[in-house]
Amino acid sequence: MATRDRERTRERDNYEEIIAHQRAERDRSFTGQVVIRGEDCPWVMSRQALVRHYMWPSRYSRLTPETVLDDWNIFVQDIKVHSGKHRHQGGLVIYIIEGEGWSEVDGERHDWEAGDLLLLPLKPGGVEHKHYNRYDDKPAKWIAFISGALFEWGASEMVQLENHPDFKAKNNARSPR
Repeated sequence: MATRDRERTRERDNYEEIIAHQRAERDRSFTGQVVIRGEDCPWVMSRQALVRHYMWPSRYSRLTPETVLDDWNIFVQDIKVHSGKHRHQGGLVIYIIEGEGWSEVDGERHDWEAGDLLLLPLKPGGVEHKHYNRYDDKPAKWIAFISGALFEWGASEMVQLENHPDFKAKNNARSPR
């Protein structure tokens, strides 16, 4: 029986890949996009809400980042009546842009109005929450700022508990950002 000699191939050099990746990240942070135009960010209906994503971490979108920052999830939510209900780790900041309403956070009601800041706490098991518009005929909008690093380090898990009333399964397209 004949034997085959195998040549040892050079193993991948992860160290050099890490250095190249860090250099590319640093360069992007100096030269990337600084302004994100709202008109470039479509409104998308998800199981949770009608949202406009301004930033979406590349590790979720799998797109090459174009902005000077990559590790943030920033989006506006337009609440007509109420959102869906979900649970995930807290540690995020919600600034009320327009209108009045309340958020149910772990079963407790928290009223808010334009100019207020809603903070979801960090806690074991995450935070269950749902958002409501106080008025049928007036808009209520807020913008959320979520650190991708904090979300990952907190071992966050997103669990949808109730769908938004206007969500239909065919509308589950992802935001491009």
